[in-house]
Amino acid sequence: MLFARFVAAGLIAAFCTVVAAQARELPDFTRLVEEQGAVVVNINAVKTQRRAAVPGIDDEEAQEFFRRFMPRQLPDPRRRESRSLGSGFIISKDGHILTNEHVVDGADDITVKLTDKREYKAKVIGSDKRTDIALIKIEPTGALPVAHFGDPAKLKVGEWVIAIGSPFGFENTVTAGIVSGKGRVMQDANLVPFIQTDVAINFGNSGGPLFNMRGEVVGINSRLFSPTGTNLGIAFAIPIDVALDVQTQLQAKGRVSRGKIGVAIQEVSRDLATSFGLDRPRGALVVTVEKGSPAERAGIEASDIITRFDGKPIESESDLPRFVAAIRPGSKSDVEVWRQGATRPLSVVVGEWEEDRVAAGGQPPRAPRAAPVAANRLGIVVAELTAEQKKEFKLSGGLVVTEVRPEARAEVRKGDVILVMVHRGRQTELKSVEQFNRLLAGLDKNAVITLQLKRGDGLAFVTVSGLADKG
Repeated sequence: MLFARFVAAGLIAAFCTVVAAQARELPDFTRLVEEQGAVVVNINAVKTQRRAAVPGIDDEEAQEFFRRFMPRQLPDPRRRESRSLGSGFIISKDGHILTNEHVVDGADDITVKLTDKREYKAKVIGSDKRTDIALIKIEPTGALPVAHFGDPAKLKVGEWVIAIGSPFGFENTVTAGIVSGKGRVMQDANLVPFIQTDVAINFGNSGGPLFNMRGEVVGINSRLFSPTGTNLGIAFAIPIDVALDVQTQLQAKGRVSRGKIGVAIQEVSRDLATSFGLDRPRGALVVTVEKGSPAERAGIEASDIITRFDGKPIESESDLPRFVAAIRPGSKSDVEVWRQGATRPLSVVVGEWEEDRVAAGGQPPRAPRAAPVAANRLGIVVAELTAEQKKEFKLSGGLVVTEVRPEARAEVRKGDVILVMVHRGRQTELKSVEQFNRLLAGLDKNAVITLQLKRGDGLAFVTVSGLADKG
């Protein structure tokens, strides 16, 4: 009996030791919140939209009509207000605040509320849609706390982080989680290597800071991944170094100046790397080069793979837009490209990015007509371009796809023009059906090739892994 008591006491002591050890390992955010919470602000942005008093007629015309013919029924101008709730944080003692561009976009009135209940009207110093960063300013009447910044590059996946903001208007709400991933790139924001977290982020958190455990701001909470619009455990923050670079330019001149070289690119897959003779998937494959662009003047060509820019290795397609955008327009940068199975050094004078312009109207390009020939080992039917088609498409050669069979191994479309075939780093311009079929006939069944296509007004690359048996 006595022995059993000793054993039980020992087990209890061991259990308490384990619990105490686990408690010591769990983070304590209280001190961080007490010391840094005051730098976070609540933002209420109001946008007023005028609505026509009579549908299809603007307000002035409507008012004049009622004044003349129906004076007793003169309508008041109708207005509709939309409100945007968000967060931000103070970065300077004179009242500069960072937040998201979408929080203050188009706002006519912006109110900033501090944790000590002080409220101020704010004005927008500048904003940038491409990174979703805005710089606003208040005129404080007393001392302001200021945020301290950390290095996002030192963040580790699995590291604890916290967010402070105003989800659904609940001010100074603290949520915690870990870094789930780094360098996440969105198609609509390819200049930002987002920090992914599982911190609870909801409507109203936008623009608020993401803190590391040292109380340093490492990011700006910007968006969440959710079909419902509420937190599902996948949130994204803009790295603070990206935000501060934008902020510096906004504060200096109210706008952001970015570099541009004028290429359209795509990711280099394993199959693409194999067909181009590259040692591994890396770099950015150039799909098209703009006429008269810095890239064209530098000698960069479609089907080049850019492997280094300004001394930095390009590991992924998403690296290149960020590296180029960070260069001051007019600066000269070294470029390394992989071409025809070898590395070539080039030099480019970086241009300045202009906002995208969408051309209105126009008709889709006509699919070229050509006489069909037998399907090849790719399961497609191709034909040579006529003189009229060469003139229409401004091409000296190439083969038009006239039919895509159900068993086709290449993801091409009827009307595509195949310009180049790439195999083991060797690029061959296609001039005739006979030449193309001869090249295909000489390949192993498991060969990996890449086809460069003209599709509509642009270019595309399609990789094919494996061919049909020789007929």
